[in-house]
Amino acid sequence: MNSNVNDEFRQRWERRRRHHSGLRAETIVAAVYLATGHRILGRRFKTPVGEIDLIAIRKNRVAFIEVKRRPSVADAEDAITLTMRRRVRRAADLWLARNPQYQAHDVGFDLVFVVPWRFPIIMRDAL
Repeated sequence: MNSNVNDEFRQRWERRRRHHSGLRAETIVAAVYLATGHRILGRRFKTPVGEIDLIAIRKNRVAFIEVKRRPSVADAEDAITLTMRRRVRRAADLWLARNPQYQAHDVGFDLVFVVPWRFPIIMRDAL
C-alpha cells in the first residue's frame, strides 16, 4: 500500500512540475512577443475542442501560438501531431467566433519551441 501512495505522490508531483514548467515557457514566449511589438490578447484559452497557449496581435495579424517546451528541438518537433494541429485550429475558430472584432484580421498559427539554453525558436504560420 505504501508503494502505491508513493507512486501516486510522484505522479502528482511530476504532473505539477510539468504544468509549472509549461507556464514558465509560455511566460517567456509572451515576453518575446511583447518585446517584438505584439499585444497579448489571451493565455491558455480553453475550449471543449482544444486549448490555445497564447493569442497575440500585431498590426492586422492575430497569432494563435502553440508553445512546446522540451529537452531538445527534436523532442519538440515530435510533439507536433496532426491531432494537436486540429485542436488548435478548432479552438482558434471558436475564439474568432467569440471575438468578431478580429474576424477581418489576418490569422496566423505560430509554433514556438522552448529548449534549454536557447532563445525560443519561433516559426510563423507553422501549424
